[in-house]
Amino acid sequence: MFKPRGPFKPKFNPQKSEKPTGSPRGLVYKPNYISAREKEEILKYLNTLYPIWEMRYSKNNPPPENQKQRSLLRPVYWLGNWQFACLNYYHPPKGIYNRCVQAEGYPPILEYLVQKIEALVHETYEPRDIPRGWHLNTCLINYYGNQIQEDGKRIDCARVGEHKDFEPGPVASISFGERALFQFVSSRGTESKSNVVFQQWLDDSCLQIFGSDKFKKHLFHRVQRVDKKEGHLFPLNEISNFETRRINFTFRYVPTEHVVPFARLPDEAKEDVRGYMEKLAEHSPFFKEQL
Repeated sequence: MFKPRGPFKPKFNPQKSEKPTGSPRGLVYKPNYISAREKEEILKYLNTLYPIWEMRYSKNNPPPENQKQRSLLRPVYWLGNWQFACLNYYHPPKGIYNRCVQAEGYPPILEYLVQKIEALVHETYEPRDIPRGWHLNTCLINYYGNQIQEDGKRIDCARVGEHKDFEPGPVASISFGERALFQFVSSRGTESKSNVVFQQWLDDSCLQIFGSDKFKKHLFHRVQRVDKKEGHLFPLNEISNFETRRINFTFRYVPTEHVVPFARLPDEAKEDVRGYMEKLAEHSPFFKEQL
């Protein structure tokens, strides 16, 4: 447990890290990984953020035929680089350029945790599972919960369908709030047709890491559901039509050469994301400077 004095500036000692046991090769799960003091510091930091709603498509990236424009299921915030939905996210080998827009860096508490997690990855995984230059330089913060409609009806949006994270190398996540049922499945499709290969509950303050060809390349993963048993609720700045009961930080690696500042985006991409950048700039000096 760290004991910061004044601004948070802990020094990570790699000699104190521990190798996990009891998980399939390529998968790490450590319950209660985040201490109470660390959690307090992270939640304090979260209170300074203003997550946004994004639309899936845009003027220059319209919906495919027979599909409609739609919003994402939950508010999000990105650190390191922002992968706007309308830019189609980062998707090698073809979708690598102009997908990752430079964003704010990590606060000290997350820098500290990332150092610990990266050391754990190097202790746990084979060299072939860790790309050259790999480090956890991007983070997606997902807010899971209920959308509240105008009539007061609550729509549970705390799920994520089958997908893969295409950023190279192991992916790490930490979770807060209600526990989530996380599943690895062998194919995409309806719930009845998807074969669950492995599943586990992700509890409050846990760490999960998945890597290797099996969990990164061959299997899909999904959040099947998020409990409502513990009564966790997290406030969101300036968002009143959503109730958050789980927050997840997913840390990934994007090669530095694929991260671009807003000023270097093509004109069409600039046009599509300028509104989001302006919204973020209302509360972020970093994004204000980028504009």
